[in-house]
Amino acid sequence: MRPNSSEFFSSLCPCQSGKDYRTCCGLFHTHQAQPTTGEQLMRSRYCAYALKNISYIVETTVPAQQTLLDIAALKNWAETTQWLGLQILRTEALTKSHCAVEFNALFKEVKGGKEGEQSHHERSIFVKMNERWYFVDPTVTLPTMKQPCICGSRKKFKHCCGAWL
Repeated sequence: MRPNSSEFFSSLCPCQSGKDYRTCCGLFHTHQAQPTTGEQLMRSRYCAYALKNISYIVETTVPAQQTLLDIAALKNWAETTQWLGLQILRTEALTKSHCAVEFNALFKEVKGGKEGEQSHHERSIFVKMNERWYFVDPTVTLPTMKQPCICGSRKKFKHCCGAWL
């Protein structure tokens, strides 16, 4: 479902913050506000997957990586997955502009997949660029350690985002 569905404007947010969707991730999905922490961005991205809002997934990935994303695969994953819950295990401030969020996303495949509940465990890295948080996607091609960082910091990748991956 899309985030403008009336069903989601009157229900708890899928990110499991305990808040109403419209006052939680709905603010980010409708561009009324920006996440102010890496954890908020993580929660809003989980919620976007649950609502099949792939455009939000793309726009919250580091801009240098957005054209490298396999949008068809992202859509397929969202369409064939029932998201059951999010568990934030740990949030770490790495630098003033980097943080890590370790989480479990609980789900089950709804089309031709494995039976029962599954868990996607990850430690995601987020970078703050121009006062906005972005997800650093380790599944797409990354620069070599001596190339400029994807976040535009003008540092070598190994001394910036690459240090955390």
